[in-house]
Amino acid sequence: MPHSETAKAQSGWRDAVARLATLLGSARHVCVLTGAGVSAESGVPTFREAQSGLWARYDPLQLATPEAFEANPELVWDWYRYRRELVESVQPNAGHYALAELGGLIPEFTLVTQNVDGLHARAGSRDVIEFHGNLFINRCFRENVVVDGRPLDDYPSCPNCGSPLRPGVVWFGEAIPETALDRAFGAARDCDVLLAVGTSAGVYPAAGLIDVARETGSAVAEINPIPAAANVDIAVAGPSGEVLPAIVDRLLSIDQEPPHP
Repeated sequence: MPHSETAKAQSGWRDAVARLATLLGSARHVCVLTGAGVSAESGVPTFREAQSGLWARYDPLQLATPEAFEANPELVWDWYRYRRELVESVQPNAGHYALAELGGLIPEFTLVTQNVDGLHARAGSRDVIEFHGNLFINRCFRENVVVDGRPLDDYPSCPNCGSPLRPGVVWFGEAIPETALDRAFGAARDCDVLLAVGTSAGVYPAAGLIDVARETGSAVAEINPIPAAANVDIAVAGPSGEVLPAIVDRLLSIDQEPPHP
């Protein structure tokens, strides 16, 4: 890219960051929806990317459905242990930390994630709404209750009923937990700004959060290396690990500016 075009792109990026920071700084309630792009910047492979090596020969329906678990729980647990090891080997990135900091700068802040890796919580974000569950939670397959503190060096069973324990994620063919749905859509209806980060937001029900925010008159913004969401007010084309810290810095500098006489 010629120097003049590079400078123009950088200037546009800065302008978009400034506009988005101003929008967020004036909001009463911000709802953020994050997707796989945020975790990818930490090196977390997507579901499909994790199907490499020995796992490349398996269809997702053999690894991530209730029927697959009933048919072969050992295989499913081996797959999810592998995925847990992948996530445990990475750290939250600057985007995760910036969202945790942003949560303390907005009067009301709701973070909804489609990711199951728990990196938002590790970065310090509180009360994250995990749309698709959490890779590190164990649930009773029969009773669907969380069972903590169970060693996973074997194929674990529920201490209450003896049913196998399963990973606490939402599998293909399962519904999003009702509590997560209600809280996320309630936040989308109430917020002033809905910000989609690292997600195309093109798959329902997560895409419905943007629809609801639009219907109630909220502003919608997007941060993505390649903007994907349609009909947004502000789109910043860039990685969340760069854009979000820049927004936080901008908000902090605004707070520190002396009042006009």
